Amino acid sequence: MVEASPKVVVVVPTYNERENLPVLAGLLAELAVPDLHLLVVDDNSPDGTGEIADKLAADSGGTVGVLHRTEKNGLGRAYLAGMERALDEGADVVVQMDADLSHPASAIPEMVRTLLADDTAVVLGSRYVTGGSTAAEWPWHRKALSAWANLYVNTILGLGVKDATAGFKAWRASTLRAIDLPTVQSNGYSFQVEMNYRVVKRGMTIREVPIRFEERIEGASKMSVGVQLESALAPWKLRFNRDN
Repeated sequence: MVEASPKVVVVVPTYNERENLPVLAGLLAELAVPDLHLLVVDDNSPDGTGEIADKLAADSGGTVGVLHRTEKNGLGRAYLAGMERALDEGADVVVQMDADLSHPASAIPEMVRTLLADDTAVVLGSRYVTGGSTAAEWPWHRKALSAWANLYVNTILGLGVKDATAGFKAWRASTLRAIDLPTVQSNGYSFQVEMNYRVVKRGMTIREVPIRFEERIEGASKMSVGVQLESALAPWKLRFNRDN
């Protein structure tokens, strides 16, 4: 009897990504990953991204789904909504990635293989392990800020990973259930740190595979001063909150 392939659902939040979304959907469709699905979580994009997602879904034969949200209330909330929908629809593996093409879709097969090879709870697509890299377009001060952010987070929380703020991850469904998604409090980019922290606190294993992180080609970055401030405070909140 042939064992069924795990259902892999790639959750991609979108807000004004009409140029990038069809490109990403095409890249995912070309991957040698059986039973791969794309779930677009659109936050009512005024540029028509949601309509493009609906068209992709209609033409996909069931491999693309769309979750329309009526408000834009942060990256973390969008990911949580998408992850919960993916779990409800029977996902065995949930991959989270950005829509802006900064995360290489070509890394997903290796991330999924690494996740399923042993008792790994989550795999990070990492810029800072051997073989990983950041965009050549990044100025030195942005690279320095990113490296400092990882040192800062690891010093406070002891995560033991090279890329603590990575947003490209492959999760076992069982891990997402174990870390109690409905109680995740962080939003924005600090969401990534809280999710990792919950894994580590439960004694589960995080692994990293190298990726090259690219600069977005189309559209605008979602990083703001408010998001940066939240990200700076989040590790301290997590460390002193016993409920995580």
